[in-house]
Amino acid sequence: MSPIARLTGVVAERGPDWLIVDVNGVGYLVHGPIGTVAGAKVGAEIALHTHLTVREDDMTLYGFASTEERGLFQTLIGVSGVGPKVGLGLLSIMPVDELSYAIASGNAAALSRAPGVGQKLASRIALELRDKLTAEPRPVGVQGDSSDVVAALMGLGYSQSEALEAVAKSELPADAPVEDKVRLALSYFGRARAGG
Repeated sequence: MSPIARLTGVVAERGPDWLIVDVNGVGYLVHGPIGTVAGAKVGAEIALHTHLTVREDDMTLYGFASTEERGLFQTLIGVSGVGPKVGLGLLSIMPVDELSYAIASGNAAALSRAPGVGQKLASRIALELRDKLTAEPRPVGVQGDSSDVVAALMGLGYSQSEALEAVAKSELPADAPVEDKVRLALSYFGRARAGG
């Protein structure tokens, strides 16, 4: 168990994949999945379930919206070749229950959509973890979740922060297919370039 297991404080700053959480005057830099970071508002209180990694020259704190998300992250980074960055990338492309189901069902193609995850690593993750994870299948697209849209935009060459901004400033219908949401988000870039 990490020595810092939970953090409750006020969001002081936010970046594309990090937050600075002010806890009684001390600012903790916390890295997290896109969904967790995008849902945090500067000035609002947040409670994160955390995981601390310690290396010779570095200490990094990772924060998650739920204990399930943190648990899956810890399971993922136990796989050879999966570091914290890849673990966050996987948790950023789909919600935790969908990711668990993708791994449990051996869906390497879904896993390989994450940044830094090729087909070979995706297959290894599915092979090593499918017996450790059991998840009920969940209908995709019923939630107003935008992580697939962000992942698709990043796949088209946009940075994480550009993708997050496009999703935040585009009105994406919750029940629309991912392809339609991506088209709507792309039209935001067109308007921004045109000065609209």
